Amino acid sequence: MSQSNTAIMPTYGRLPVTFSHGEGALLYDTDGRAYLDGVSGIAVTNLGHNHPGVTAAVTDQVARLVHTSNLFHIRLQESVAEMLSEATGMENMFFCNSGAEANEAAIKLARRYGDRKGIAAPQIIVLEGAFHGRTLGALSATGNPKIRQGFGPLLDGFARVPANDLTAIEQLGETLTDVVAVMVEPIQGEGGIRPLSPDYLKGLRALCSTHDWLLIFDEVQTGNGRCGSTYAFEQLGVVPDVLLTAKGLGNGLPIGVCMARGAAAQQLGPGDHGSTYGGNPLCCAAARAVLTALKEDNLMPQAEILRHHLIEGLQQRIADPALIADVRGRGLMIGIQPATSTDTVVRRGLDRGLLLNIAGGDTIRVLPPLVMSHEQAGELGAGIADVINEIAEQERL
Repeated sequence: MSQSNTAIMPTYGRLPVTFSHGEGALLYDTDGRAYLDGVSGIAVTNLGHNHPGVTAAVTDQVARLVHTSNLFHIRLQESVAEMLSEATGMENMFFCNSGAEANEAAIKLARRYGDRKGIAAPQIIVLEGAFHGRTLGALSATGNPKIRQGFGPLLDGFARVPANDLTAIEQLGETLTDVVAVMVEPIQGEGGIRPLSPDYLKGLRALCSTHDWLLIFDEVQTGNGRCGSTYAFEQLGVVPDVLLTAKGLGNGLPIGVCMARGAAAQQLGPGDHGSTYGGNPLCCAAARAVLTALKEDNLMPQAEILRHHLIEGLQQRIADPALIADVRGRGLMIGIQPATSTDTVVRRGLDRGLLLNIAGGDTIRVLPPLVMSHEQAGELGAGIADVINEIAEQERL
């Protein structure tokens, strides 16, 4: 078990475990105990641990070249950009290191778009319950008051409205003349795995086209195969102007991308933005291996198949169906809303050898890897049911 280290800032409530290695959907602690991974490093290791293609690509690249900076052409970065463009239809992209940085790039891009339209104080419409990151710009766009508290003054320029309320945005369009973009997550991740309605998203696309606003999709968590396609927008019939990704793209190596098309792709030029490490050869080697595996190994269809086995395991083991208030999400981005408290779910799961997470305060967020077996998915669902059953029994006492 892990010991606390006072030399590390206490910005995380860490669990008392340290992992030494992983294989597929399993992680092993320093005592050799195996844990079924239902978190994937918070939607990062979508291809599981020690994926052979990623491991080989990174091992080969680290022996060749790790970093040169973006002062020079980086062939691997160009290769990943071409693969992303082919998968998404986006025209060009900026490489960075994280989801927060991708969101920051999008905010700058949207403001430049407004500036070129003669708008001195551009507004970006964002949603209540959204999460876009913890840097100051991304935090200003985030809708969680708890994580914003104590870090003001935050940036101006964000108009916040309820999710799935198209009327609220229509009204803003009638009263505000300085709106330049709408930025949303197709499924709010940190907000509790809350999908935005497809009809709502189609309505957003129409409004943005009518008002000449940019539509920005934050697919940091929904992307890279997690929801059953390279990016979730492909299943929704809605194409954004700006598409953001990170997390699963590097399967553990830090890489983020801000992708753009149309007018959005023409906003940033030399000197307008930058990243020392962004898109370095090592991280791009990992990203290329991830995108290759998603396509060639036919992994993305597994998202819905594994979801079925997981939910089936949950439903078969739950003591009373009324203990599950709701199951939300798409593919392997699953939110389970129990009718019990969730205060001890993560710790009880850990005791059972399950890695779980809570999002939105009261939702069990389940983000297993695409390489999990059908049996492991059923076991994970049954294990979650056991945890809920145990909590329900104790709450009745």
